[in-house]
Amino acid sequence: MVEDILKVFGITATQSGVSTGKHWLPAGGADIVSVSPVNNKTIATIKSATREDYDAVVATAQEAFKEWRLWPAPRRGEIVRQLGEALRKHKKDLGRLVSWEMGKSLQEGFGEVQEMIDICDFAVGLSRQLHGLTMHSERPGHRMYEQWHPLGITGIISAFNFPVAVWSWNSMLAWVCGNVCIWKPSEKTPVTAVACQRIVEEVFAANGVPEGVCCLVTGARDTGEWLSHDTRIPLVSATGSTRMGKAVGAAVGARLGRSLLELGGNNAIIISQDADLDMSIIGAVFGAVGTAGQRCTSTRRLIIHESVYDSFTSKLVKAYGQLRIGNPLDENNHVGPLIDKDAVKAYLHSIEQVKQQGGAFLVEGGVLEGPGFESGCYVKPCIAAVENVYDIVQHETFAPILYVMKYQTLTEAIAMQNDVPQGLSSAIMTLNLREAEQFLSHAGSDCGIANVNIGTSGAEIGGAFGGEKETGGGRESGSDAWKAYMRRQTNTINYSTKLPLAQGIKFDL
Repeated sequence: MVEDILKVFGITATQSGVSTGKHWLPAGGADIVSVSPVNNKTIATIKSATREDYDAVVATAQEAFKEWRLWPAPRRGEIVRQLGEALRKHKKDLGRLVSWEMGKSLQEGFGEVQEMIDICDFAVGLSRQLHGLTMHSERPGHRMYEQWHPLGITGIISAFNFPVAVWSWNSMLAWVCGNVCIWKPSEKTPVTAVACQRIVEEVFAANGVPEGVCCLVTGARDTGEWLSHDTRIPLVSATGSTRMGKAVGAAVGARLGRSLLELGGNNAIIISQDADLDMSIIGAVFGAVGTAGQRCTSTRRLIIHESVYDSFTSKLVKAYGQLRIGNPLDENNHVGPLIDKDAVKAYLHSIEQVKQQGGAFLVEGGVLEGPGFESGCYVKPCIAAVENVYDIVQHETFAPILYVMKYQTLTEAIAMQNDVPQGLSSAIMTLNLREAEQFLSHAGSDCGIANVNIGTSGAEIGGAFGGEKETGGGRESGSDAWKAYMRRQTNTINYSTKLPLAQGIKFDL
């Protein structure tokens, strides 16, 4: 099956991972072997970029920007519209490839491609709404306004857990804003990146888009460092761990560039005594086990009112007993594998830390073995009763480990929700309007995303996506996130016959 999908995208067993949008470079760097966590078999070998390859790509992108920025924004939007149509055509094949290479369920693979389609639709409309403001001048015969200009090259560093969607959040907006893009995908999921590059190239070629508007540079950590330190790249958008984001932010900041950081989460749902418990179970379970707990918005903590703690955890344990774990391309399964055996080691280490720090497991974890689990990457979603102050609870483990804890008052629950280094997503389950409003108030959740009666994951592209504190402070996707990809310019026009100065200053000659 996977061989047929690779043929659709023209991907060979050994494939260059470096493209200028028109030409695939020989790519003389190290081999990156993409191995599926589904069955531990090689999908393809991707050749990574050398420093010379990288510099050639950047030079091509610089030249492309000079022309691309002059295309009218609605014309750029039309190209993105066609990309959306191409993604609709390839949704099933690309979704299956995402599931096979990353390990998420097939429905989530399709959902990720749908996110790409949705952001294309959003960006098309945005291409006619890149608006500024007008202001009244204090000087007679003067007009003031502001406008937005493209920055130049947008460097995009994406993570394995959403191997294609997050790239599209950045690239589609950057393109309609008039920027060109260089994408450094995760070395754990390079094949899906090559497939996306093929789709883009076909659409761009049909429309005469300059070579260099969409570039791909596959590589390991050093490739990301090249992007971060490169003064030719005014904006670097990086998605990944907090550790990685701090390194990128420091490197880009040292050269006074811009960084857009989407980093770790430690997301909680507060389960109120006034919650619809049956609905809350659905949100909690999907949030905790979707993508095998490998979403930045995965639910890590449940903060449950003491009066419903026993009844809710009983329902939760029963729901976990109904989970089906296995091949993610089987639509009957809820949970696929972790990305690799290093992720399994981190999962097992966290379980051991929970035990050492005094936690008790309501649902035990462990690695699954036997037929269908030969890759060694399938694990059991587990639930642990803990205290929020445990060191392990303060850290994000990218795996299906759910921590449960009790609270007495909503003020206490909100304090617990906020008392972690990360600040991405949060939620409260309650039918009490006062509780909902308190959770959303200035004294409520300190996260970039705060939901009522839905879980922590599954953000829509219409809203700006991102978080605070160690999550990085960046915003992608909807609302006015487009402004991150542009530079603001204030303009003043004097249409009078005199030259009055501001603030009433006199300067007569």
